[in-house]
Amino acid sequence: MLGLLLVYWIGKYYYKLAEEYNKSKWGFAILGVLSYIIGLFLTGIILGIAIEIFALNIFNNTNENLISLLLTPFGIAICYGFYQLLKKNWKEKAIDSEIDLIK
Repeated sequence: MLGLLLVYWIGKYYYKLAEEYNKSKWGFAILGVLSYIIGLFLTGIILGIAIEIFALNIFNNTNENLISLLLTPFGIAICYGFYQLLKKNWKEKAIDSEIDLIK
């Protein structure tokens, strides 16, 4: 249930950001959700590699829901970083286009 709520809020914020800068609303809403999922996936891969390299046996009997809760903050952090990157890039382009209009 937590994952569905996160997907909804992530999509909503990316939708609003794309609307603010006149970009494809649904395209960027889907891209935002994909950035969250990719963040979860990459963090899971890195965690799996670390477990194999360092022979950590702490996750052998761990519930899968606990592992997904462990990965969630990393997915959110990657999604937030991508959001800020898009926002900064679009803001700079908007300022540049306004300067060009003034000239």
